[in-house]
Amino acid sequence: MVVFELIKPAPLTEKVQSRQGNIYLYRAMWLIGWIPPKEGILRYVYLFWTCVPFAFGVFYLPVGFIISYVQEFKNFTPGEFLTSLQVCINVYGASVKSTITYLFLWRLRKTEILLDSLDKRLANDNDRERIHNMVARCNYAFLIYSFIYCGYAGSTFLSYALSGRPPWSVYNPFIDWRDGMGSLWIQAIFEYITMSFAVLQDQLSDTYPLMFTIMFRAHMEVLKDHVRSLRMDPERSEADNYQDLVNCVLDHKTILKCCDMIRPMISRTIFVQFALIGSVLGLTLVNVFFFSNFWKGVASLLFVITILLQTFPFCYTCNMLIDDAQDLANEIFQSNWVDAEPRYKATLVLFMHHVQQPIIFIAGGIFPISMNSNISVAKFAFSIITIVRQMNLAEQFQ
Repeated sequence: MVVFELIKPAPLTEKVQSRQGNIYLYRAMWLIGWIPPKEGILRYVYLFWTCVPFAFGVFYLPVGFIISYVQEFKNFTPGEFLTSLQVCINVYGASVKSTITYLFLWRLRKTEILLDSLDKRLANDNDRERIHNMVARCNYAFLIYSFIYCGYAGSTFLSYALSGRPPWSVYNPFIDWRDGMGSLWIQAIFEYITMSFAVLQDQLSDTYPLMFTIMFRAHMEVLKDHVRSLRMDPERSEADNYQDLVNCVLDHKTILKCCDMIRPMISRTIFVQFALIGSVLGLTLVNVFFFSNFWKGVASLLFVITILLQTFPFCYTCNMLIDDAQDLANEIFQSNWVDAEPRYKATLVLFMHHVQQPIIFIAGGIFPISMNSNISVAKFAFSIITIVRQMNLAEQFQ
């Protein structure tokens, strides 16, 4: 039995659908309580489990952090406070993002139905190979996210618990971790389990945009191949060639429908992340540079990586999706249309006109989701570091 067999492309003899790129994603959703059985008594038992991660990850953690600051502020060291604050801000964002993602899960299902129709248009082994590679790439990416996100939670838990402090210092009305080593470890384990709920919910909210845009790009590549082959078979009639062109137009419309279906989800979740990334990244880097020892620094650096993974890969994919639209327009223009019938040429011109409109996602109706926008909002982190350096805040808090 192969471990993580889905990260390798399946053989071309095996039927693979685009939706299989989300297998690991949906397994994690099932684990966290987001995909209940459709009927039976187990559905109601499962719905109770659905409430548990939401109760702790979405409601308890944000409130627990604030209560902890009110009651225990004087007991925080600067490093502990920054470690807690950077996560607190991200937890508030994660709570909003995970709630949005859960409420809009039906959009992912409808998008997959549209992708199924595109899968039916795979014409040859080259098309199928692209989809097979895409499915493996999506599952592989989700696995990498899982290792990094879980690595952050585990490293923070161990580095602080072994140094005699709770990892995130979240308020707990039932346990005082200062009562002894047993109380400390009970508090630390409770925080780790609670934070794991929030981390997994955050991961699901961060990975679905990347998974689906990778799928859209794969089908854009398939569409480019189909455009290149237009009117290249001398045995096909003009009527057949025209129908091939119409099919390409319909495929492009289906890809646009996929983007429109998932756009409201992406707009909301990425806007939340854009609003927070600069401050969270800045506080984390200040903690790493001025207040961390080696192991706590490793945990904080893993947190930096998780923050960067929340937006940078997806923004890069959005840039590539914009380039794909331009490349598709070029492929249409360079296709074999010179001696085609007038009806074919007229349809081709309209097709090229529509393709030239780039596929753009807008965060909250304000920020175009791209690498430039992501870098712009992330620059705020360096402003925070500059303020800390110029005002010698780190030395004053030592």
